Amino acid sequence: MTLLRLALKSLRARALVTSLTIFSIMLSIMLLVGVDRLRGAAQQGFAGTLSHTDLIVGARGGDLPLLLSSVFHIGYATNSVSWETYQHFSHHPAVKWTIPISMGDSHRGYRVVATDQNFYDHYQYRGDHHLSFKEGRAPSGLFDVALGAEVASRFHYTLGHKLILSHGIQERSILKHDRSPFTVTGILARTATPVDRALYITLLGDEAMHFDWTDGTPPAIGEPMRPLDPSKLKVDEITSFLLAAKSRVSTLYLQREINTYKPEPLTAIIPGLTLQQLWQLLDYADAALSIVSVAVLVVGLIAMLIALYTALNERRREIAILRAVGVHIRQIFLLFLLESTLIATIGTVLGIAAVYGLLFLLRPYIENHYGLPIALVGLSSRVEIYAVCTILGAALLGAIPAFRAYRNSLVDGLNA
Repeated sequence: MTLLRLALKSLRARALVTSLTIFSIMLSIMLLVGVDRLRGAAQQGFAGTLSHTDLIVGARGGDLPLLLSSVFHIGYATNSVSWETYQHFSHHPAVKWTIPISMGDSHRGYRVVATDQNFYDHYQYRGDHHLSFKEGRAPSGLFDVALGAEVASRFHYTLGHKLILSHGIQERSILKHDRSPFTVTGILARTATPVDRALYITLLGDEAMHFDWTDGTPPAIGEPMRPLDPSKLKVDEITSFLLAAKSRVSTLYLQREINTYKPEPLTAIIPGLTLQQLWQLLDYADAALSIVSVAVLVVGLIAMLIALYTALNERRREIAILRAVGVHIRQIFLLFLLESTLIATIGTVLGIAAVYGLLFLLRPYIENHYGLPIALVGLSSRVEIYAVCTILGAALLGAIPAFRAYRNSLVDGLNA
């Protein structure tokens, strides 16, 4: 206990150097732990974006593009699924429910998703959380639109607002659906998922926007446009659909049946397994960031060693006095080890606390502006290993100035 008080007073006497050393280790730990926590939080947040959906079905193509475009609104699908195929599987005896998704339009950089009532009834996230409306109701008319929480908040839209949607997913599109403005009928409650960053219309509303279009282009300038006839509207195709099976056992059979469906080439993916593929692809980036973080940590520990070793000459008289009043040479050795361990421990604790504090403060911004759900998760085994290795490394490096102090003689100290 005496050594601990002595170490604390010694560090306090060199407050500026001690603070800078602790700060450098804290920054190193923040980088190291921050990379790990963001990775773990992103994984849990992504996994919680979609719950109780067994399969995502789209046109034949890659698994990851289908998942990212259908659920996270990243990228776009290269082909579509016919309405007849969707009807076939939506009425399949092994299917519990389906959610059709049609995309291709946007509003000021946010995706427009055409779907039906099944989306509001069956879509779940983070376990058993269902979608709910903060204001208004789900769209039912041709030109009704519901807004995600982020869209409504950013542009200050309220119920009754008239919106002009754009063709394509670019933030600045030259093709506007200005002859068919949509009216806001509902605003969804915040979910901290990509649901917040989209607008939702009906499937027939999507068809009404593109009435009299040919191959994705509007009539040419000067060409007469036919007036909208709601009786002629019908859904021909969708981008993809979500599917829940009546039992877990039937999921694999359904996936195989969909992937081998003869009338139309399809791809059915299991969301959880496809997410694992995504994390495997990102492992290389994670490893590179971890290596950089470890290098920064090593630099921080070396800075601590330099600070302790540089101060050694200034402390020769202090050490000699301690030995003169009866402090054993082994206790001097332990004193230096204790100082380096205290510096590393304080830096590690402050670094971990700072990371979680920043995550807590920045979570709303990250979720609202990037659509990335951040889950505040506990300490992982990797973080615990980082902390232990940092403290042990500091203790080992502290042995270098401790050994030098051990060798200093009493006479050398008094004559310094």
